[in-house]
Amino acid sequence: MSAVINRVLSIQSHVVHGYVGNKSAVFPLQVLGFEVDNINSVQFSNHTGYKQGFKGQILNENELADVFSGLVANNLHSLYTHLLTGYVGNPAFLREIASILKKLRSSNPSLIYVCDPVMGDDGIMYVPKELLPIYRDEIVPLADIVTPNQYEVELLTGISVKSEQDAWNAVEWFHNKGVKTVAISSSELGGSNSLLALVSHKNGNNSQRYRMVIPKQGNGIRFTGTGDLFASLFLAHSTLTGFDMGITLERTIATLQAVIGKTLSYVPDDVKAGKVEVTSAQRELKLVQSKKEIEEPEVTLHCTKVC
Repeated sequence: MSAVINRVLSIQSHVVHGYVGNKSAVFPLQVLGFEVDNINSVQFSNHTGYKQGFKGQILNENELADVFSGLVANNLHSLYTHLLTGYVGNPAFLREIASILKKLRSSNPSLIYVCDPVMGDDGIMYVPKELLPIYRDEIVPLADIVTPNQYEVELLTGISVKSEQDAWNAVEWFHNKGVKTVAISSSELGGSNSLLALVSHKNGNNSQRYRMVIPKQGNGIRFTGTGDLFASLFLAHSTLTGFDMGITLERTIATLQAVIGKTLSYVPDDVKAGKVEVTSAQRELKLVQSKKEIEEPEVTLHCTKVC
């Protein structure tokens, strides 16, 4: 009997310089032993937060369908064990992803779909508002795993998350939609100096809930691509641990914290002290330099099981 190869189709944004979207997700998955085929929803020179702007191209839904049809023609779509999606910029493209997912599942019914519903953060929505009802009503119910941040949870569920109980109520909303695994990658419920991550898994009689308090690093510096990194690491470790949510969350956060720490080691001291404004280039994750930490995460933060 031949060994199973985990192969991910990742549909996300791409930047020439820096680490967001597929640039943030593909390398960690490969380091952890996953084959990754990526379709780039956009190809930009750099992420959109740079002061001098960005240049590049946007893939439309017809071009996405055309690329995927080539995979189908060669029966390559039957090889995928996972679909991972992140930033999408227009409604028609998002609906085409739903069509692709259905074709993938017709070939492999056990395919796992990991949806990172990238819509915004810190109360700011940075995709067209028309995407919200499509995510809520059409995409989320198709997902096996979702990895939203707190703001995206609030957008999708309509629940204002002011307490941990609010967050668990929102998690149940996803489960009621048919999502087996919900990972709230970050929330501000941990206090002024920490974040709180929550994970819930329901599959038949198997139910797991965990919480983890995560110390903030970097004196307020916000790093781009961390959500994309979280989704890819969570996909990998949930698969490698057989959906042991406690170990999955601990390994995912261990790597995230290590990558952020490694990135901070390259940031000048006066920037870390808040004396000089941090640049977009300085906030780019040091993924290649963190290869060891991705491959062998050193767990120092532990999660708590929630009854």
